[in-house]
Amino acid sequence: MKTVFMFSGQGAQYAGMGKDLYNNYTVAKEIFDQADEVLGYSIKDICFNDEKKLGDTEFAQPAILTMSIAAMKVLEEHGVRADMAAGLSLGEYSAYVASGAMDFKEAVALVQKRGKFMAEAVPNGEGAMYAIIGLDTELVEEACKEAVNAGLGLAVPANYNAPGQIVIAGKAEAVAKAAELAKEKGAKMAVRLKVSGPFHTELLMPAVEKLSTELNKLKISPMKIPVFTNVNAEIVKSENDIIPILAKQICCPVRWEQIVRNMNKKGADTFIELGPGKTLCGFVKRILKGVINVNVEDTSTLEKALEKLNA
Repeated sequence: MKTVFMFSGQGAQYAGMGKDLYNNYTVAKEIFDQADEVLGYSIKDICFNDEKKLGDTEFAQPAILTMSIAAMKVLEEHGVRADMAAGLSLGEYSAYVASGAMDFKEAVALVQKRGKFMAEAVPNGEGAMYAIIGLDTELVEEACKEAVNAGLGLAVPANYNAPGQIVIAGKAEAVAKAAELAKEKGAKMAVRLKVSGPFHTELLMPAVEKLSTELNKLKISPMKIPVFTNVNAEIVKSENDIIPILAKQICCPVRWEQIVRNMNKKGADTFIELGPGKTLCGFVKRILKGVINVNVEDTSTLEKALEKLNA
């Protein structure tokens, strides 16, 4: 049996996340306290109470990473270890922390800057993202091309999450049109996401140069477990590849469905989502059958996960 630690991405956050872990587990409290020290403000107050700031990319990204690593530390304290790791978009940073390649304190400071750079790259309201539910990949891509050909600007797939679940992103008008076309082509739903920009598109290029400067300051250590990257859904071959991958990752589509399939091919049959919500568990359920699939975000889900893992 091989175990995967999966880490949540932006959009999964909610006010109150991590509070139960902070109150009940010393290892989780230590992670939140370390983040507060590094960031110079109380990330726990934001996680526990501040819905408004959690909607701001600059605060949401360090909040999610902190809560995810706190959940991981609690699970590890209960004797569960990962054989491989991956994270959705922002969650890839948590995966590198889990692998030992990246120090938590450095990572939380970095993703705060990443969020700021991404928010600044496209003025608020100019970009958008929509989740297209229940439509084949080819038809989603076709809808995007038709919106672009109509002269409305960029519209492209940004997240290949699971069969029948693709997120598109780009210029607000173009993506709205692509979403409309997708529904005409048979999509069950086209839902605008509560994010501040068109992530994982070339419109985020202004953020790449700024982030690259910060990435080059990082101390990268050897990975103790393999990490699968969003960029090509493959295992990161070398520590030397991590910084170039993370610079590229902002503008590349997330290939989550293929990551899950590739991990399964490598023997993974236990998938544990660490962080707020259970979005990734939902994706795994749509991608694979016959695997263990649990989330850990508080005492209740921890107990259920341990029960299932030990069955």
